[in-house]
Amino acid sequence: MRRRASDHGGVARPTVTNVTSSGAPTEPADFRAAVASLHGARIRPEIEVGPIRPPQRLAPYSYAVGAEVRTGWDDSDDVPVDSTGSSFGRLILLYDPAGQEAWNGTMRLVGYVQAEVEAALAMDPLLPEVAWSWLSDALGVPAGETASSPGATSSDRTIEVTALGGTVTSTTSVRYGDIAGPPRAHQLELRASWTATELDLGGHLEAFCEVLSAAAGLPPAGVTELGSA
Repeated sequence: MRRRASDHGGVARPTVTNVTSSGAPTEPADFRAAVASLHGARIRPEIEVGPIRPPQRLAPYSYAVGAEVRTGWDDSDDVPVDSTGSSFGRLILLYDPAGQEAWNGTMRLVGYVQAEVEAALAMDPLLPEVAWSWLSDALGVPAGETASSPGATSSDRTIEVTALGGTVTSTTSVRYGDIAGPPRAHQLELRASWTATELDLGGHLEAFCEVLSAAAGLPPAGVTELGSA
């Protein structure tokens, strides 16, 4: 699936023509509504998003979106959604109409972000706390808590989450011999999951892309870096 960046207000909108689920012959109305709401998320144009194959055995119904920060993108071109860039992620929606005790609900979101970072940042002992704060702030979850504050918003959307948890990992890769790439590279990985308490998940995808933007070192939306004009 390919998606083109949009010029509408500097915001790219996902255009998804197929719904990928766990292959069930019928899909509950709540699941379809949640998937449809993801398509309405407002994503900054530097990030390309599109549906990817979801896991098949984690829940009766599932849907997944891949996201990648593209450098040197051209809004006149179609850009394939893949995971070959230096900063990318995926957001998976799991839905179980019967609910799962560990979720404390019926709808679970699972996010993964990987980004290359500079050596100085990778060696910062506070990096895990900072990276986790990107996610908790985007979801409106106070520090040290696992649920959002009442009325938390992403852009102009209300987000309500509970049972937030995850890990942050910083790794260093050293290349030897005849292999392409820099001799030493540093990666940041964030894995998290949380339970959505409402069907409108557009704000959740927007929050996830905010985290991906921060991990990639993009300036806040609407801010132009010196020398980039």
